[in-house]
Amino acid sequence: MKVGFHRASGRRTLAAAVLSVLAFALTACGGVGAEDDGKKVVLTTFTVLADMARNVAGEHLRVESITKVGAEIHGYEPTPGDIKKAATADLILDNGLNLEAWFAQFVADLDVPHAVVSEGVATIDIGEDAYRGKPNPHAWMSPVNAQIYVDNMVRAFTDLDPAHAEAYRANGAAYKTQLATVHDDLVAALDTLPADQRALVTCEGAFSYLARDAGLTEKYIWPVNAEQQATPQQIGSAIDFVRQRGVPAVFCESTVSDAPMQRVVEASGARFGGTLYVDSLSEADGPVPTYLQLIRHDANLIATALAGVPQ
Repeated sequence: MKVGFHRASGRRTLAAAVLSVLAFALTACGGVGAEDDGKKVVLTTFTVLADMARNVAGEHLRVESITKVGAEIHGYEPTPGDIKKAATADLILDNGLNLEAWFAQFVADLDVPHAVVSEGVATIDIGEDAYRGKPNPHAWMSPVNAQIYVDNMVRAFTDLDPAHAEAYRANGAAYKTQLATVHDDLVAALDTLPADQRALVTCEGAFSYLARDAGLTEKYIWPVNAEQQATPQQIGSAIDFVRQRGVPAVFCESTVSDAPMQRVVEASGARFGGTLYVDSLSEADGPVPTYLQLIRHDANLIATALAGVPQ
């Protein structure tokens, strides 16, 4: 699957020139990275996609992420090392839905196949601010949508490496079964909550798809992480929502400051339910080193906090 990104202007000519020089040099040197195991390289834009891809690829492909653990994906700025990786990859996977506009100026000039893993997802539009009418990009936060991501990866890997097509199909099917179980467990855990408590209040509007799957009403302070966020009006709106509905707990994401949400806590009487993970996995010894653990962590934290279970 070939993908067309939105084109960035400004530094486009310079970026293309740098890319051409790097690509020539790297090709002459036989590629990038000391870990040359003969496997084809799949490059993803962030760690969540990389872990999903590894579950599908199994032992047959080498999967790497452009961004590192803990990176805030929306405002990421690519490095020369990212350009090296992109120039020598065999396949690039990106989320799409306008999430990785920061990488468009580089991949647009690469002769590398790449696939949009959110293709086929029924999107939810953002309803406010400058992003109004644009699709919410956080589709991977739904275990239901994640199964579509897996299907897209299976197809892309089969096109890249037909010899192992059956392995990719089998890996994908097994992984989808685990994703379906996480979804079912979340829905069951929330099923007994009173209607007014079935509300998910977060810093960023990254949980629209998860909220839809679980039958939760979503409220957030800002729709998409940006340099300017948490206006007094946004915080006031969140406070009013929590007070009116008697929401017992509110949350914030790991890659942003929870200070605005702590103001909601102070003014509303709700408790801070904990830190949710969205854009990045943790280190191997952290709470969410894999995507399945990320989804389970978030689902369990939401269910227990809204039910009033002490952490």
